[in-house]
Amino acid sequence: MDLNKNGRLLYNLRKKKGMTQKEVAEKLGILPKTVSKWETGHGFPDVATISKLAEVLGVSEKTILSGNLEVNREDAGNMKRTKFYVCPDCGSFMQGVGNSQVMCCGKQIEALKPQQPDETHGIKAEEIEDDFYIEFNHEMTKEHYIGFAAYVRFDRVLTIKLYPEQEGAIRFPKMRGGKLCWYCSKHGLFEMKL
Repeated sequence: MDLNKNGRLLYNLRKKKGMTQKEVAEKLGILPKTVSKWETGHGFPDVATISKLAEVLGVSEKTILSGNLEVNREDAGNMKRTKFYVCPDCGSFMQGVGNSQVMCCGKQIEALKPQQPDETHGIKAEEIEDDFYIEFNHEMTKEHYIGFAAYVRFDRVLTIKLYPEQEGAIRFPKMRGGKLCWYCSKHGLFEMKL
């Protein structure tokens, strides 16, 4: 671990937040000189403090430990690179572009890996007026259901939340050059081009 590198990161994050060393120290319940030691590379937060410090500075614990604040320049702006996340504890779903670090229920969540649909997870798509009408070949019970579907293009992501015991069908405005992604509560993420 490079304490000088970590110290520069902590200093830059604090300045970006517009906080003084004293304000950070007060939120952590420590002395301001301790924050100064971290920022000058003469010390590092203990394990019990890193989580709270990450929360105060608005970054992940991993960022503080690595000393790197990575910027997603390559992936930024292209919605086709959207990744989906589902919390295994509460079932919330999120999306992000690029190398996102997603946290829910106090845990970091990995991006879902899309797979090709099979018979159980197939769809029937037809064009009705100016929409795609999509029916899922899938049960919609409380234990096994489609949780959400998203139509992803380079410039937008349209997401629809589905619920157990409701109809397994959705409508999206007709657009070309995109892909449909959908999430099964037991088998994960599926995708196909429309």
